[in-house]
Amino acid sequence: MYLTTEKKAEIFAEYGGSAKDTGSSEGQVALFSFRISHLTGHLKQNKKDHNTERSLITLVGKRRKLLNYLKKTDITRYRAIIEKLGLRK
Repeated sequence: MYLTTEKKAEIFAEYGGSAKDTGSSEGQVALFSFRISHLTGHLKQNKKDHNTERSLITLVGKRRKLLNYLKKTDITRYRAIIEKLGLRK
């Protein structure tokens, strides 16, 4: 499996502040970005996998909503996470 509990804890520790802080917006955005990159690689090999394509689109939407929330509430945190993850916008 590509996403183990250790990998999740590592992502949240790096972006969310601590490994236990799974509710932080930055940690969730980083986790979504990791999952999006994995699904994108999968879809490059399996072009006809429509279920994965649908999952990818929903994940991108969830990440966009969280980023819009961060932008509205705290622009400095938004800019920091965009810079750290290398996302466009």
